[in-house]
Amino acid sequence: MNKRHERSRMAAALAAGSLALAAGVAAAQTSSALPAVQQQGSVQYITGGVGIDESEAIKAASNRYPLALTFASREGGAYLASVQVTITDAQGNTVLDTATDGPYLLVKLPAGRYKVSARFNDKEQTRQVSVSGHGTVRQSFTWSA
Repeated sequence: MNKRHERSRMAAALAAGSLALAAGVAAAQTSSALPAVQQQGSVQYITGGVGIDESEAIKAASNRYPLALTFASREGGAYLASVQVTITDAQGNTVLDTATDGPYLLVKLPAGRYKVSARFNDKEQTRQVSVSGHGTVRQSFTWSA
């Protein structure tokens, strides 16, 4: 009886170890699919989302960034890349000026009010956003063809 109990404990330990290893591999795959963090001044950001793996990795990481932007077409909902994005603070200082590498842009900003301008095919949209010290502000920009 003692050997049977010992084998059951060993099997349970092996199963738990296998699950932990699988979870670690899945986390590593998600983080490796995440585009590199870029920096402009004191602002860190990630842009991308082309392909399922990269898209899922960015979505999973979005809750670690105070500002998450998505860019799409109104017709058919196709995602857009090469969107020119400028973010200015309440004093009018440009804190980020970049072109996106995909439909997502995650930005680490300090708490405050910002103006987000996004330009695609010479059509610009502007939004005012308030970033707090917790949570993620999400904004979607859509353009007609």
